Amino acid sequence: MKPVIVAEKPSQAKAYAEAFKTTKREGYMEVAPDPIFPEGAYITWGIGHLVELKEPKAYDPKWGKWKLDALPILPEQYQFQVARGKAQQFGIIKKLIQGTDTVINACDVDREGSNIFYSIYYQTGAKGKRIQRLWINSLEVDEVRKGFQELRDNRQDLLLYQEARARQISDWLVGMNGSRLYSLLLQEKGIREVFAIGRVQTPTVFLIYQREKEIEAFVPEPFYEIEGVFQAEKGKYKGKAKIKAKERKEAEELLAKHDITKKADGVVAQLKTTEKRVPPPMLHSLSTLQAAANRKWKYSPAKVLSVMQGLYEKKLVSYPRTDAQHITPGEFSYLAGQVEKYQKLIGTEFPIASKAPKKRFVDSAKVQEHYAIIPTKSIPTARKLEGLARDERNLYEEVLRTTLAMFHRDYRYAETKVTTDVKGLAFFTTGKTDLEQGWKELFPTAKETKQEPSLPELREQEPVKADVAIKEGMTTPPKPYTEGQLIAMMKTCGKFVEDVEDTEILKEIEGLGTEATRSGIIETIKRHEYITVNKNIVSITDKGRILCQSIEGNLLSSPSMTAKWETYLKKIGKGEGSPEVFLSTIGKFIHKLLEEVPAQMQKNGLPDQMPTLDAKDEIAVCPRCKKGKIVSRKGFYSCTEFDNGCKQSFPAVFLKKRLTAKQIEYLCTRGKTPVIKGFVSKNGKKFSAKLVLEEGKLKMEF
Repeated sequence: MKPVIVAEKPSQAKAYAEAFKTTKREGYMEVAPDPIFPEGAYITWGIGHLVELKEPKAYDPKWGKWKLDALPILPEQYQFQVARGKAQQFGIIKKLIQGTDTVINACDVDREGSNIFYSIYYQTGAKGKRIQRLWINSLEVDEVRKGFQELRDNRQDLLLYQEARARQISDWLVGMNGSRLYSLLLQEKGIREVFAIGRVQTPTVFLIYQREKEIEAFVPEPFYEIEGVFQAEKGKYKGKAKIKAKERKEAEELLAKHDITKKADGVVAQLKTTEKRVPPPMLHSLSTLQAAANRKWKYSPAKVLSVMQGLYEKKLVSYPRTDAQHITPGEFSYLAGQVEKYQKLIGTEFPIASKAPKKRFVDSAKVQEHYAIIPTKSIPTARKLEGLARDERNLYEEVLRTTLAMFHRDYRYAETKVTTDVKGLAFFTTGKTDLEQGWKELFPTAKETKQEPSLPELREQEPVKADVAIKEGMTTPPKPYTEGQLIAMMKTCGKFVEDVEDTEILKEIEGLGTEATRSGIIETIKRHEYITVNKNIVSITDKGRILCQSIEGNLLSSPSMTAKWETYLKKIGKGEGSPEVFLSTIGKFIHKLLEEVPAQMQKNGLPDQMPTLDAKDEIAVCPRCKKGKIVSRKGFYSCTEFDNGCKQSFPAVFLKKRLTAKQIEYLCTRGKTPVIKGFVSKNGKKFSAKLVLEEGKLKMEF
């Protein structure tokens, strides 16, 4: 029988097909007989998640309505269904799987890829099939063929699926129960908003809120330092005495003690120069690349992941959703063999320092599922490079330059520490002189964050003329997060946890979320309007503030909860933990929330009646009641007279097309919109039409 290869998405299936001779069919491709598949094979694909958890109302009609007395939502068995609009593709996969004896999981090589595959496989009702796992880090033809020749069994894959399924169900439970609980309790206080709660997103919002509170509570305080400007034979330099006083008087007393007025004589008491070396930067994981790209080009983490996924599918870089910063000797070998070709791609040739692997970069023990992000063996033509969009080019070059740095020399500089004595008071100066740029020449735009001043030529015991003054400075508040720093904050949020054990756990599992999910979590909390990002600076919204005030002191606000859960999920993935035990813990947690949250919200000082959130921009007079205004809310547009009985509303998304405020204005003022492009019919076809408002309902005019 021909084996059936299941890819995660069409682009991935296409990359696999390029390694074989194939014929395209409806929803799958047929692989011609080949040394790897003597009978041939079928390649089919999901469209992301083809299968999803059923809605609460599918288990019990009472869970269809948002009511406090209907909680908790804790089904005895979890049921899955084919996602809306994806039945046709699911039917094709089901037929292929039922007609074979061997199925190959060729979804992404991570926990979520295992989840996508098995959720589809079990939904088909297939039993007793042999399941194998494709495990590759690159979509190049030779890597794909090698991967299919060396298929793994599915033992590890099944464990990853159990871990991912437990994670998926726990997120669903926390979301379904937490969102209803908080939204309904806050509605009682007059806030008609949906407050989405998430196992990872909620503690993330809370950490952003804590930073804003620190900034708001910060009171700047003056401090006083003593600075000297010294005139030596060959030029001027500055130095500071070792004092940072809260009172000016302290600094004045120190100067008086040494009998120093503004002008004085000094001497170069000590001069010490040491050579320092900085090795090349480590290779990129997804989060270090997201941080670098945000710093250099203000790209959001989600954009970096999306662009890198595109470069991966173009076979230019290795698998991007990786948390590793090391490679194995295998990858090093092909990189070393092509250094000169890679150099030509960026037009920067340099003598290779060494082609021997260094432990800093090459360490099999530090590579688990995936290695660091590096260029593939494929050397793109000049034409292919020119065809890349600017952001693709920027990120490809960042990966390329960081990889090439591994073969470059260290950056070397001389650091000179000067001690200048003025009447027994020591002033200290540090100067820096570049000796060899080394790997830094690969990053010509990199600006030094804090460049040490260059010093004039000095000699020990040289007399100098000193000009001494007291300088006043002000303490500065913590800075708000940039979007790139959010990834690092989520990854290392251990430092926000007081419990040492929790900090260690967070260090081990790297904080909130996973390498692959963090950028998605940031996008989710933006979409829920808990934060805004303006000019790369992250701010908490009024809605985010209300959420955080409501959860303060609760486990939902704490990264340690997520840390403990993540640790146990990891155990499931290693076969050391049980999904049943984990989900029963989540059930207990939800019961605890229902019992404690109402009183806790009172304890947090939330008033019985809260101020309404800032009114959204008014779009137009309501066409139904003529009294209220139509405003934008979370997920829809509605009338400000809603509480007084006006039920006029418009969806924010209609037939998969997001409706703009301008289009809603046309509907309210003229009764119809101009032609709108991009509606999607039930069978997935795009079309254009006008929207017409008739008796408060939307109709289409073609």
